[in-house]
Amino acid sequence: MNIKRTPSTVAPPFGPYSHAVEISPNSRLLYISGEVGVLPDGIVPEGIEAQADASWRNIIAILEDAGMSIDDLVKITTYLASSDCVVAAGAARAQYLGDARPASATLIIGGFVKPEWLIEIEAVAAKPT
Repeated sequence: MNIKRTPSTVAPPFGPYSHAVEISPNSRLLYISGEVGVLPDGIVPEGIEAQADASWRNIIAILEDAGMSIDDLVKITTYLASSDCVVAAGAARAQYLGDARPASATLIIGGFVKPEWLIEIEAVAAKPT
């Protein structure tokens, strides 16, 4: 099992994440490319809520294809088009992650390859063999 590290000698996390996650020996690693809010048919839904939902559904589908789950996530990085997206992205994260606490970072960036994209999430998962 992966070990979440949040030492008492460091300020507590500012949100639902761990400061670090130690990967168990002999684990399988899965690196998930940045998943944007695009539906399986290639349609980009309007709005951050729908795109955040699509991003998480894509990540879950990739995890399941690898025989993994949300509990195997060790690191996520969320990129947002603007600070106006933070609340909705956080709500989607909470809905899909529940009590999981991977290491995490969220960044507001200047834009994406396609201007209609509002969110991109990349992830790393590890599952003990």
